[in-house]
Amino acid sequence: MIEGHGDDSYKYGSAINIDFSSNISRSIDLSGLKTHLAECIASSGRLGKTSDILSSYPEPEPYSLEACLAKKLGLPSSSVCVTNGATEAIYLIAQTFRGTNSAILQPTFSEYSDACRMHAHRVTSIYRLPACPGKSSDNIALPDEVRMLWLCNPNNPTGTVYDKQELIDLITAYPEVCFVMDQSYECFTLRPLFTAAEAASYPNVLLLHSMTKNYAVPGLRLGYVTGDEGLLNRLRTNRMPWSVNRIAIEAGLYLIKSSPSGYSSQYPFNVAEYLEETTRLQSALKRLHGLEVWDTHTHFFLVRLRYGKASALKEYLVKKHGILIRDASNFEGLDEHFFRISPQTSEENDALVSAIEEWINNV
Repeated sequence: MIEGHGDDSYKYGSAINIDFSSNISRSIDLSGLKTHLAECIASSGRLGKTSDILSSYPEPEPYSLEACLAKKLGLPSSSVCVTNGATEAIYLIAQTFRGTNSAILQPTFSEYSDACRMHAHRVTSIYRLPACPGKSSDNIALPDEVRMLWLCNPNNPTGTVYDKQELIDLITAYPEVCFVMDQSYECFTLRPLFTAAEAASYPNVLLLHSMTKNYAVPGLRLGYVTGDEGLLNRLRTNRMPWSVNRIAIEAGLYLIKSSPSGYSSQYPFNVAEYLEETTRLQSALKRLHGLEVWDTHTHFFLVRLRYGKASALKEYLVKKHGILIRDASNFEGLDEHFFRISPQTSEENDALVSAIEEWINNV
C-alpha cells in the first residue's frame, strides 16, 4: 500500500513543521552518524583509495553487517538476514512461502496483507490471538489450514504488546505454523519481548527488526530478520543481490559499533522518559471533549473522534498549524474516526493538543 502510510509529509513540502505521523523519535541525535557518513563519502575516490563508498558495488549480500549484528546478538551469522528495511523482509517472507495459508492479526500494518496477496497467500484476518489447543479460552482456535501467522509486537497502530508467555505457548502448540513476529518497535516498550536468540531457538519463528525505527533513519532503509538457520537459508534464496546499499551498510556498522554495551541492550534514547511523555500527552488529550484515547504499551497510540472525520482533522492541522498526524481510517478493523499519534518533544506535544482543541471548538 504505497498510499496511506504514515509520514506522507512529501505531499506537503515545507508546510509541515511538526510530524506526529510516523512512529519514530525525532529527538535522536544523528550528528555522529552524519559526520561519519560524510567522512566516508569525502574520502571516496581519493588517490590510492581502494574502496569507494559511492562508486564501488556493495557486498552482493550484506555479510559484514550480518556478522556484526550476529556478534552483538549472540547468534551465528547464518541466523541473521539483513534487508532493505523491514518491509523488504515482509515481502521476502511472503515470496519465499508463496501460496501459504496465512492468518494476520488485525488491525495492523497493511504490508503483511499486501505482500501475502501479491504472492498468492490465502489470507484470513483474525482479531484476537488464537487459543492454544486444549486450553480454556475466550479466544477462537487457529483455523486448521493456517500455516503462517503474522503479528506485529508492539502492534502498529494499537500500541499493544502481546503477552510473551502466551506467544511461547502458541509457538509450542502450533509447531506446523510459522510465526512471523514483527518487532520493529521493540526499542519503544518496557514490556517483555523475545530476544533474537530466544526466537532463533524455535524452528517456526521469524523475528523482524528495524534499525530504521530504532535509530530514526527511515531514509536509509535498514532492517533484518533473525531466526532458525534453515528458515533464513530459504529466505536468502529469494533475496536479490545488492538489495542493501553501501551507505546503509556503513551506517548500520557505525550504529552497532557505537553502542558499547551492545546494540540489543542499549538504545539511543531514554525509553522510560519517552513513555512518561507519552502518558502526559495522552492525559492532556483525554481532557479534551470529543476524543477517545486508547491505551498503549509503547510510544504511539490511537485516538478516536466521537464526531467528525480523522481526514478532516488531518487537513485542518496541516493547513492551519503545519502539524501532520496519521489518518488511521485505512487500517483493517478501524473506521473514519481514528487517527494515530507518535509523540515528539513536550513543546510540540502541547502545540498538538492546543491545535486539536481549536479544531474541536470549531467543528
